[in-house]
Amino acid sequence: MSQNVSDLQPKSLWKYFDEICKVPHPSKKEGKLLDYLKQTVEKLGYKPEQDPVGNIVVRKPGSPGHEKAPRVLLQGHVDMVCEKNKGTEHDFDNDPIPAYVDGEWVKAKGTTLGADNGIGVAAALALLEAKDVVHPPLELLFTIDEETGLTGAKGLKPGFLQSETMLNLDSEEDGIVYVGCAGGGDTVGRLKIEWVDAPSGYETLELNVAGLKGGHSGTDIDKGRGNAIKILGRVLRRMLAIGDVHVASLKGGSKRNAIAREADALVLAPAADIDKLLPLAAELTSTVRGELGEVEPSVEISLRKAPTAGGKVIARPQIERVLDAVLALPHGVLRMSSDLAGLVETSTNLATLFIEGEEIAIGTSQRSLIGSSKAEATEQVKAVMRLAGLAPTVGEGYPGWKPNMNSPLLAQFAKAYRELYGEEPQAMAIHAGLECGLIGEVFPKMDMISVGPTILDAHSPDERLHIPATEKFWKVLVKLLAQLAERPAA
Repeated sequence: MSQNVSDLQPKSLWKYFDEICKVPHPSKKEGKLLDYLKQTVEKLGYKPEQDPVGNIVVRKPGSPGHEKAPRVLLQGHVDMVCEKNKGTEHDFDNDPIPAYVDGEWVKAKGTTLGADNGIGVAAALALLEAKDVVHPPLELLFTIDEETGLTGAKGLKPGFLQSETMLNLDSEEDGIVYVGCAGGGDTVGRLKIEWVDAPSGYETLELNVAGLKGGHSGTDIDKGRGNAIKILGRVLRRMLAIGDVHVASLKGGSKRNAIAREADALVLAPAADIDKLLPLAAELTSTVRGELGEVEPSVEISLRKAPTAGGKVIARPQIERVLDAVLALPHGVLRMSSDLAGLVETSTNLATLFIEGEEIAIGTSQRSLIGSSKAEATEQVKAVMRLAGLAPTVGEGYPGWKPNMNSPLLAQFAKAYRELYGEEPQAMAIHAGLECGLIGEVFPKMDMISVGPTILDAHSPDERLHIPATEKFWKVLVKLLAQLAERPAA
């Protein structure tokens, strides 16, 4: 008999995670989950406070005998990345996430799970409910829109929080505690479309790239995974070299912080060239699989006849410019850290390709542990876009979080983990954006670390949450809070 998520242990934590999965909460559309949080908090006897941008904070007094210990903040974000496999019917605005247990993992059916950061939010609620956990006074901060702009963290104002010690609950590896993160930003190149009449008598082909793993554009960027937009550009270039091929539409990727898993195009070609074009799909599937090996064994390029598109196509000189940009734009690791072994220092992600109104837009994101390196990566991307005739614009971005290896909170966490599991946790920086950098700018005295259970393939439909690691995460949280409750009043 299959086990329900809400029956897992610790029961309170999994109960709340299961409930969060049932409430739609895409980035920028977190209203339903915020309402759930406020109602849940009030049922538990506490009063939620909400700031003008939508962040919620809840305060819980210290357990008996520890009411005067220094306050501790636990923070997580309420939004999730919404990705689904092609052919999966799911409305993220209205449908619950169908979470289920598969051996040692909790997964979703063809969609992202939202463990990033639903499990952190669930842990905070379980601590709010708990009557048997020894803890100092707590602040629970639930931020909005972390995944698409860090809007919640950017909107925090001095005075909203009272703590000087913070546990960010948005990490994804058991046994690792994060003490720093990369800063990042987005660069988008746009080209105004020149539409021309589709040639008469041409046949229509649908090109699709699928079967890639995708994943988080920070934590997975060094895994050598394929990029569907790059592959699409490669195939289209081959097609244009064969005959008088025209492109009617194209689309790839969906999120700035996810590696593109799928890409599509609609092309028109003369009937005489169809027999030369169709074999390209099998040929390039074999080639790409050979290049990517076991990293991407399921990549599939398909090219099939489709109903006649007619209408308009993109002028040939313009589509060639776009393909030049797609093929020339850097994607992946630009530099590894010289200070921390195995850590990516600087990277860029070719994230999206789509038609937006009367423009073709190519979206990218850059990350780095070093501000000047992030700026240089952005300039590199902008240069390629300009050379291809696209107009680049750069988003606001967000700061990194400088590691503090002398953090008192880090020492306390290491002590708790060591006493529970007999080994030292590994302190690291992460090549991904965490809200700690922004929170630290507003609250410069905040001593912070980031922890969480093992989550694999976040930001993709393969996202899964490790059940044993989640129990370990809960136990170390409980032990750490008991240690922090013993600190003398400030």
